[in-house]
Amino acid sequence: MTVTANLGARLGEAVGAEHVVCTPEELATYAIDGVVPGAIVRPVSAEGAIEAVRFAGAERLGLVPLGSRSKCEMGITPSRYDIALDMTGLREVAHYDPGDMTLSVDAGMPLRELEIFLKRYGQFLPLAVPCFESTTAGGSIASGIDSSLRMQYGGARDFLIGAEFVDGTGQLCRSGGRVVKNVTGYDLHKLLIGSLGTLGAITRVNFRTFPLAAISGGHVAGFVNCEGAITYRKSVEKAGLTLANLEMLSPETSRMIHAILQREELSVPALEGKNWLVYGSYEGSEAIVKRMSGDLEKIAKAAGASDGETLKPAADESLGGMLREAYEWMRWGAPATVISRLALPEVTAEILTKLSRLAESEGLRGAVLSRAMGIVYLAAFAEEESETALAALARVATGAKTLAVAKNGHATLLHAPTEMKTQLARAAVSGIDVAFQQRVKLAFDPSAIFAPGRVVGGL
Repeated sequence: MTVTANLGARLGEAVGAEHVVCTPEELATYAIDGVVPGAIVRPVSAEGAIEAVRFAGAERLGLVPLGSRSKCEMGITPSRYDIALDMTGLREVAHYDPGDMTLSVDAGMPLRELEIFLKRYGQFLPLAVPCFESTTAGGSIASGIDSSLRMQYGGARDFLIGAEFVDGTGQLCRSGGRVVKNVTGYDLHKLLIGSLGTLGAITRVNFRTFPLAAISGGHVAGFVNCEGAITYRKSVEKAGLTLANLEMLSPETSRMIHAILQREELSVPALEGKNWLVYGSYEGSEAIVKRMSGDLEKIAKAAGASDGETLKPAADESLGGMLREAYEWMRWGAPATVISRLALPEVTAEILTKLSRLAESEGLRGAVLSRAMGIVYLAAFAEEESETALAALARVATGAKTLAVAKNGHATLLHAPTEMKTQLARAAVSGIDVAFQQRVKLAFDPSAIFAPGRVVGGL
């Protein structure tokens, strides 16, 4: 406690005592994998963040930039965590040009607030990511988590056009700009995507925005096996329909969503069966949505769907929201859970079947969610945190990675019990150019103060 109080006092001199918190109760809420910081700094400007970073650099302390803390469990346990840099005090819209459809917003701005702001101008930002109600603009970039709208709009990499961040020397850096076509220099800001705060403290992000559709629609088709679902999805893709989302759900994934919706007194009848489901969402004018619904009905029937349903607006909103939040509800699906994200050049029935059987072969429940553009989530659930159960979960995660590599893809461990992370991280180093990653880290953070140890390879 004396060490914490001393750190807090010294930080207060550097950044202002009103921006420093050191009470045990507050510190505990900033823990990452059980590691509690010695102090919290809550700046309200980029200048305040700069002072905190410079202090950490001078004192050789570990500093972790944070937003809403909804995804702190992603990444490896930090090797040093002295200061939590809470960026939620930076939450203003710095610049917005509806005509150019460009936006510059502080890193701590919650996505829900940003959605409300843009809606007044008939625009939106397609960052449909988990924990949407609390996630911040900067946090969504640092976590690198998928948007469920990536099929039509791409990921953050496609519409992040610039950023400001504090590097490890305490300098405010800018990359990109506030215009869509900016060809000066390198897109260094895109290295911040998925960096988990290891390269710098993001203070502001610049995006390209998009027109808000008049209405949206959703359709679900059920198939007795994975092969039928894959055939249907490929037929939809070949038809050239402009879909916002196209996802495949294994029977266990559907069951879990159905159980959650039931508790909220909501219902999507198609989820009640034991089929593989394919969900398509689309948007536009009333005429376009009606035509898309009819097209999907015809393609589903031709593909041999056991059932098909154009969802009512409330049901579509519920199911779409559940798929956006998949990472969140999957990680709480059992006392012990692992979630792997696979990025593959092609998703086949063979791959999805093998992933489903990985969990089954270990006596575990397994849920598969195949997202558009070659992304697949595999979650395995154990009903206890025993040594035997954890070993089984580790084998599932390792098996998913092995399968991804064999298919010329790669796998990322999004969530796992803390006890497993170090073990799995050691194995994950194989095939990664750690030396290159270390050179990038050194360029951004020469004193290695930002979130040390959070990324595979000890970065």
